[in-house]
Amino acid sequence: MAKVKTTFFCQNCGAQSLKWIGKCNSCNEWNTFVEEVIQKETKTASLGAGNGRVKKPQKIADVVASVETRIVTTDKELNRVLGGGIVPGSLVLVGGEPGIGKSTLMLQLAITSSKKVLYISGEESEQQIKMRAERLSKTPAQCFILTETSTQNIFQQIKELSPELLIIDSIQTLHTSSIDSSPGSISQIKECAAELLRFAKETSTPVFLVGHITKDGHIAGPKILEHMVDTVLQFEGDRNHIYRLLRATKNRFGSTNELGIYEMQGTGLREVENPSEILISANVGEPLSGVSIAATMEGLRPMLIETQALVSTAAYGTPQRSSTGFDLRRMNMLLAVLEKRCGFKLGAKDVFLNIAGGLKVDDPAIDLAIVCAILSSSEDIEIPINTCFAAEVGLSGEIRPVNRVDQRIFEAEKLGFSTIFISYNNLKGLDKSKLKIEIVAVKKIEEVFRQLFG
Repeated sequence: MAKVKTTFFCQNCGAQSLKWIGKCNSCNEWNTFVEEVIQKETKTASLGAGNGRVKKPQKIADVVASVETRIVTTDKELNRVLGGGIVPGSLVLVGGEPGIGKSTLMLQLAITSSKKVLYISGEESEQQIKMRAERLSKTPAQCFILTETSTQNIFQQIKELSPELLIIDSIQTLHTSSIDSSPGSISQIKECAAELLRFAKETSTPVFLVGHITKDGHIAGPKILEHMVDTVLQFEGDRNHIYRLLRATKNRFGSTNELGIYEMQGTGLREVENPSEILISANVGEPLSGVSIAATMEGLRPMLIETQALVSTAAYGTPQRSSTGFDLRRMNMLLAVLEKRCGFKLGAKDVFLNIAGGLKVDDPAIDLAIVCAILSSSEDIEIPINTCFAAEVGLSGEIRPVNRVDQRIFEAEKLGFSTIFISYNNLKGLDKSKLKIEIVAVKKIEEVFRQLFG
């Protein structure tokens, strides 16, 4: 008879307790502990189980380092975010809101890959997946579909098929017989992810897991799930916009600063190779007050984005401060700098800020563009449409330098801009002989105001 053990798990953070407690000591949330019965039994040997060998410690100098050959997919944006391609034996977790396009992204990867792919779905039938594949207008090469939720049956089919890439949609629907709890519970998610992790590492087969997220935007399930996997990808975007962003919040094989941009169409997700032309296309034509262009960096990719500001007299006693796509606290800091150091009276005015295209930007190099957009709206004077900005603003009103300013300048010149404002300290080591764009180096916000508005 197997030993039965009752354990309590926190539904918010996955913390474990032997008894029920009202407040979680890890995340400080109330009434989040639920009871789960875990049945400890002899587990059936899954695919790729240990071969009985006992490993011995060895010196790090004696370890032979091997260069992993990455699997390069046809999706250039996914390759960029993963760091150059899929690493064999890696476990990748893809999270995102419902309906944002996670399943579409994974199905496109499955049907366009030259490898033998097994797409396992616990949420859709074969007919639904077939209809979605036909809508994507892609011809599947070696894509196999399996609708199953039991890990024992899944590993049995994997043993017969021997796929080169495995996709699970989603990890919350799987269940294993070694745990006596319902699918989607914390213990089931942990155990199923552990079985898939052992399979990936012992057979060098890359595995993609699709995960749901909570209302707070975090991946559902225990926090340990994100620690188990090698890479965590966040697929985000506003369903009111057509653009989708793929970010890496954790990557053991590459940088976490890269960003992949897609455009949602009726035939699936289209890769956006030059996002700058799309994000600033609406600014072509008659100049408007409160609009400025910022040269920012997302990983190694330079981008030009449009910042929009609206400054108006406060209709009520307390002025409103609203920001979309930019940190509200940093916007308040920039407003305080304009008020204290530069003498602009904005304390009694409403200020609204928006980053066009539904992007969320945390690059400090857009500070100067935001300040100029706010001043432009406050004075109701347009900024020339062929002008862009790349500089950080300090608390004393000084214009601070930013990194990789040469790449930002090249991107602005490529898109037809004639003037770019940068920090005076960025001129050091900058070769202007090959540049046709006019570079305006400034030290204080007052200089920028005089240059733009006279």
